[in-house]
Amino acid sequence: MATDDDDYVYDEGSGEWLPASELAARRASASSVEVFDAVGNRLADGDQVTLIKDLTVKGAGQTLKRGTVIPAIRLTGDPQEIDCKYPGIKGLVLRAEFVRKR
Repeated sequence: MATDDDDYVYDEGSGEWLPASELAARRASASSVEVFDAVGNRLADGDQVTLIKDLTVKGAGQTLKRGTVIPAIRLTGDPQEIDCKYPGIKGLVLRAEFVRKR
């Protein structure tokens, strides 16, 4: 037989007994990384960004010019890097400091 006490977990950080679902939500929000572009806008998965500088892509032998639009980005968990898809370049990872949100 389960009791209501089985659903509560002790949180070492706050020193409180919390419902397991609330503790999981707190940990998920604490582990999420906020990524900001060159001008301070918060980036999210699926955002469209524009390059603010010409970038030479290592291994691809091409340069992405300033103003190039990257249609959909994915956050990597690193506050400095974003994963991108661009025609002709596989595995493109850009630094957030070189993009601006559209």
